[in-house]
Amino acid sequence: MKALVRLLNDASKAYYQESREIMTNFEYDRLYDELLTLEKQTGIVLAGSPTVNVGYEVLSSLPKEAHASRMLSLDKTKDREALAAWLGCQTGVLSWKLDGLTIVLTYEGGSLIKAVTRGNGEIGEVVTPNVRVFDNVPVNISYQGHLVLRGEAVIQYSDFEKINEEISDAGAKYKNPRNLCSGSVRQLNTKITAERHVHFFAFSLVSAEGVTFENSRLKQLQWLSAQGFEVVEHLAVTGSMKDIQPLAAEEEEAENQKETAETQEKALSGRSAVPVAEAVEYFAKRIMKSDLPSDGLVLMYDDIEYGRSLGNTSKFPRDAIAFKWKDETAETTLREIEWSASRTGLINPVAIFDPVEIEGSTVSRASVHNVSIVKELKLGLGDTISVYKANMIIPQIAENKTKSGTLAIPERCPVCGGHTVIRNENDVETLVCVNPDCLAKQIKWFTLFVSRDAMNIEGLSEATIEKLIARKLIAEPADLFHLERYKNEIVEMEGFGEKSFANLMASTERARKTTAARLLYSLGIPGIGVANARLISRACNGDFQKIKNITREELTEIDGIGTVMAESYRAFFDDPDYLRMAEDIYEQVEIIKSGEETASEENAVSGKTFVITGALKRFENRSQLKELIQNMGGKVAGSVSGKTDYLINNDIASSSAKNKEAKKLGIPILTEEEFLTEILGHPAP
Repeated sequence: MKALVRLLNDASKAYYQESREIMTNFEYDRLYDELLTLEKQTGIVLAGSPTVNVGYEVLSSLPKEAHASRMLSLDKTKDREALAAWLGCQTGVLSWKLDGLTIVLTYEGGSLIKAVTRGNGEIGEVVTPNVRVFDNVPVNISYQGHLVLRGEAVIQYSDFEKINEEISDAGAKYKNPRNLCSGSVRQLNTKITAERHVHFFAFSLVSAEGVTFENSRLKQLQWLSAQGFEVVEHLAVTGSMKDIQPLAAEEEEAENQKETAETQEKALSGRSAVPVAEAVEYFAKRIMKSDLPSDGLVLMYDDIEYGRSLGNTSKFPRDAIAFKWKDETAETTLREIEWSASRTGLINPVAIFDPVEIEGSTVSRASVHNVSIVKELKLGLGDTISVYKANMIIPQIAENKTKSGTLAIPERCPVCGGHTVIRNENDVETLVCVNPDCLAKQIKWFTLFVSRDAMNIEGLSEATIEKLIARKLIAEPADLFHLERYKNEIVEMEGFGEKSFANLMASTERARKTTAARLLYSLGIPGIGVANARLISRACNGDFQKIKNITREELTEIDGIGTVMAESYRAFFDDPDYLRMAEDIYEQVEIIKSGEETASEENAVSGKTFVITGALKRFENRSQLKELIQNMGGKVAGSVSGKTDYLINNDIASSSAKNKEAKKLGIPILTEEEFLTEILGHPAP
């Protein structure tokens, strides 16, 4: 028990305070359950046990503040029947258990006056300036009384992946969205927080003086939504059990769509509640496609007074319980480790094993991440391993049963045959190819260059690029604009023909007209992603000569560009070879000014904040309309607040929360047509 307490507390300290991970969630849960069983068997609970301690110690230099009431952890179960039994005959509210950082917000007179992290449950860190730059937190609301609410700060998987892609140092990459979010929220520099695109989802209303909610948690969440907060997705549920029969594969997709529509219609409208087992199944099917990190569900009683009457244990409240996905594991045999090279030179190990069925799909591969984990698991070909899907999504190795430790770390790059070295950065060992001419680096660089956010050249897959490089038809990106010289060789390549070649030529010609931001991103400068390329391009008014000559000092003056990024940027353009390649590309294209690069010029969108809701007709999706607004210097928010200038909604008569709030605040509601004609002054594209 002493050993378990020490090990689990070390893991918690690493995870919560140091934003690093020394064991998987699967392993932590297994050890935690083992300790809990021992405590029940012996009747002994040691001082410092994680089963009685709540949260973590606050060690940062941020200001500290005590919570008005202690914030407790939730008891948990992995059994659906136990979840239904816990709810009994009551109505409940079932929602995502988001995996981020819990924050308490306080509003007074309609303004956000304080934001405090959960901390150790009793004392948290004051992060008000950082929360003000979250992507979707309203700093002003219509309610003028004293309001306290709780919610989860999270970073979406898509944003997490983009941020990690821009970090060339393998040891510096973030392990998961939760760690990145924790560090982002607790930054001392709000500019860094703003760059991370943190979102806030309200999950509990603590108090709102003078407002009655008919004793209902559901009513509270609906009210918070009306105030402009994004509320965690939730369903009204009952404790009754409902058998859910497995569906035939060919029926599953249609049934999923039907169930989703019916569940939303019944539960989200507030007209009725669905059985808790059905609701769990609904969320289980959604998690695979969700962009929000989640490690389970939360069930709470809808009846507020009933929940309060139950009181608390020393650690858990009795009015809510967490449901954690039961990690389904399967034993298999490790057959191979595939070493995959990247454009940064990093060589990542991927485990290949006998196929197994987990969570309804066949799994045969799992990333092992780095050399440190290979050594920790003591891997060897032929070993018996158990695998699972972290949060039902990402295949992981849970345990190596045989631990032979015989796997050899390659001394040669699997792509170019050049020498490899093991580098130790931040106590993480990674394998790196040191050959600057490694084919893998070239392939990945070309793949970035032709990608959608860069030059957007269609018809050039990674496999095709590899063939072109191997045949020495291309050596640098500018060569892609002269492929007509090699028509005979290309049309004879497998998978190509006259039509494919013609399409490729048309695509490269279209790519010749591009923006400075796209060109800058396509160069693959370490740390310069899509968003940063736009910032720099805009600061240089889309002038490529200014872009390549901008100084470190000028770069750091741009909101969102730090000193490390500025150093990396200048190192690229100060290298004669890279500069020549960039200029070669520039000679092949025509730079056109985007709205974003001319946003400093007077227009009706620049500096304005828009909210988009409802179905669109003239644009393919919200992302397309959002990009147009951002390119013209505007901002798109997720909820209506006092800072919103326009709400775009084709259904102006809608009774949605956003429409109601806009009307209450006197914010103009525009259709797409009105936005295009009255704001932009021209018809839809």
